[in-house]
Amino acid sequence: MNLIEMMTEMLTQSGLLELWNRVAPWLALDLRQLIFVIATPFFVGVAVWEYRRIRHDPSRMNVAEAIRNFMLGAGYQVTELLFAGIIAFPVFAFAFHHRLFDIELTWLTALATFIGVEFCFYWMHRAGHRVRWFWAGHVVHHSSERMNFSTAMRQNATNIFNGNWLFYVPLALIGLNPVWIGVAYALSLVYQFFVHTTLVDKLHPAVEFVFNTPSHHRVHHGKNPDCIDTNYGGVLIIWDRMFGTFVREEDKGKIEYGITRPPRSNNLIHLWTHEYQDMFRDMAQSGPLLSRLKHLWMPPEWQRSEPATVTSRDAPSPQ
Repeated sequence: MNLIEMMTEMLTQSGLLELWNRVAPWLALDLRQLIFVIATPFFVGVAVWEYRRIRHDPSRMNVAEAIRNFMLGAGYQVTELLFAGIIAFPVFAFAFHHRLFDIELTWLTALATFIGVEFCFYWMHRAGHRVRWFWAGHVVHHSSERMNFSTAMRQNATNIFNGNWLFYVPLALIGLNPVWIGVAYALSLVYQFFVHTTLVDKLHPAVEFVFNTPSHHRVHHGKNPDCIDTNYGGVLIIWDRMFGTFVREEDKGKIEYGITRPPRSNNLIHLWTHEYQDMFRDMAQSGPLLSRLKHLWMPPEWQRSEPATVTSRDAPSPQ
């Protein structure tokens, strides 16, 4: 028996290997998470480079906020890592088991997966601004009044519980493998990190026409009335052009970033939950049950017609 076999025997008898085999799938240790883990050091490096360029401009960089943004992102990654395997993966596995077609992975089907994920992202993102339940999970990404690379890391630790991942389940039902759906989604988020900056001006017209760019995404993060609910695309901006939500940066003048009613605290828990609190507070106001429940799926700016209703929440600011 060689040394490797001895070590394997020791681990097997300890029970750790069996425990790991049971736990690993539930920890969502898949290619999607691996991509995020590998990309994070690059995100930090690029953010430091940007910081050196804009550190003297308080309207574009605040060190405390930048650190907070990465902490918000870390919270998001932790809950995804711990709970995606328990909550989302079984749903995707069930849909894929009952798939309509058997689709072999080729370059063509990989491209189809990417386009399908981008299409679903557009509608998921649009719902994240127009359905208050989803907005409650997305608002933290928009509540910064600065636009820099660290802003991309402002994510909500409640996302896995919020259910916005359900928008991608139809792709698995069609027959696209959920693992590759996750990879395409992760690569899309990696790309989107780099559109959160004011340092990159407009790119070549052909690129601006097809892809989401820093110029397009700056509009999306604006709280100016004409910026709200525009430019939802992830990697591709073509969906916004097709569905009437595209707006050019030069049409907006000076963009003010953030949301129309800033959070009352910079506490991480408050940043993650303040819109949920306001939504449930609105639902608690007296009135017919259906009217109270409508706060879950109506747009964030929706108000009940009953005089007793007190609405307190943000109108959506585009991402």
